[in-house]
Amino acid sequence: MATPSERLRQQLTTGGLRIMPCCFDALSARLIERAGFELTFMSGFAVSAARLALPDTGLISYGEMVDQGRNVCEAVSIPVIGDADTGYGNAVNAKRTVRGYAAAGFACAMIEDQVAPKRCGHTRGKAVVSRQEALARVRAAVDAREEGADILVMARTDARHEHGFDEALARCKAFADLGADITFFEAPLSEAEMERLCAEIPGPTMANMVEQGDTPLLPPERLEALGYAIAAYPLTLLSSAVRAMNEALAQLAAGEPAGGVLEFAELREILGFPDYDEEQARYRHD
Repeated sequence: MATPSERLRQQLTTGGLRIMPCCFDALSARLIERAGFELTFMSGFAVSAARLALPDTGLISYGEMVDQGRNVCEAVSIPVIGDADTGYGNAVNAKRTVRGYAAAGFACAMIEDQVAPKRCGHTRGKAVVSRQEALARVRAAVDAREEGADILVMARTDARHEHGFDEALARCKAFADLGADITFFEAPLSEAEMERLCAEIPGPTMANMVEQGDTPLLPPERLEALGYAIAAYPLTLLSSAVRAMNEALAQLAAGEPAGGVLEFAELREILGFPDYDEEQARYRHD
């Protein structure tokens, strides 16, 4: 059987755009797979929110992320890309992080060039390290792959916000030259910028579709025409889940039954109760 990284690499070589809803725990990842999507991304923003109820400002640790990722990867058979933030330290830390993500079952680890503590790419106040330091992080991540870690590397830059389009473009080109498997130019501000970066950066690129974010929320067919390989939707499921829970809580607070809940049988099926009962029956000894 192909490994997660091999399955992701195969997807990237077949062309076309992959729609990628992002997960935050094992259950959301399983729902993504059940809905027929071919891959998912474990979002740092969403994990920080779901696991800690804290903002994506570098408060969550490597240990917490890799622990969450292990559960996510065990719950699904589709490739999972993991948000590895800044690598949680210097280049040597980034190499260890990539190795740890590979051991947890991730198909790919994303390393970015923000100053630690990092921030969500569509919030204010973020800053990036020098281009030389950014390249060192990516070089270390690629070295981890070349030295045996069974994982792909996604290299991300947030330089557009502070240093402009040309610097961010130059960083992505350099990341690709170093051997990054996927590049991620965060927060382009126009469709024209998106078209140019896809035309000039070699290899697969990822679009980040944040509702009410800085980047135009283009339809999938347009993203594919521009040349993107992956369209990530990092907050769609988290935001939808929070809204649904708020509505249910408001109904309960008003003394009403919560509407829109799943049938109990469907919930049991999603969580695997029938499979568990079937397997348990194999070991019955009475």
